[in-house]
Amino acid sequence: MTDLVLNDFDIAPPEVVQHAAHDFAAALAGTPQFRAFEQAAYAFQQDKDAQAALQAYQAKQRSLQVMLMLNSVSVTERDELTRLYQAFAGRTSFQAYVRSEADVRTLCQEAGDLLSRHIGFDFAASCASGGCCG
Repeated sequence: MTDLVLNDFDIAPPEVVQHAAHDFAAALAGTPQFRAFEQAAYAFQQDKDAQAALQAYQAKQRSLQVMLMLNSVSVTERDELTRLYQAFAGRTSFQAYVRSEADVRTLCQEAGDLLSRHIGFDFAASCASGGCCG
């Protein structure tokens, strides 16, 4: 067996960390929030009208991308983009998806806060510079 040397940043062997991450992911996947998110995502993906409306919005948005960045879109084009957005955003399947996604995000933030308290390290603050926590 190889002698494993841990530096100041390594608090556990990689196998232990991987096992803990796997257990955490399994626990997260078993929550009602995550199961609701999976169901809502599936329902949204299966909603043909919502998917068609989303694709139309994305196509229009791509066609106006440069003009949007320059804030040079005409009122007519902006109104059309808004109408296309509302066509999919108003769908029940999309609204359920967004709500369930927010619930999972809240759950993950709460888990991060709990981890921070237990390890004595502000996990979310370390991710604030564009890392995993948004």
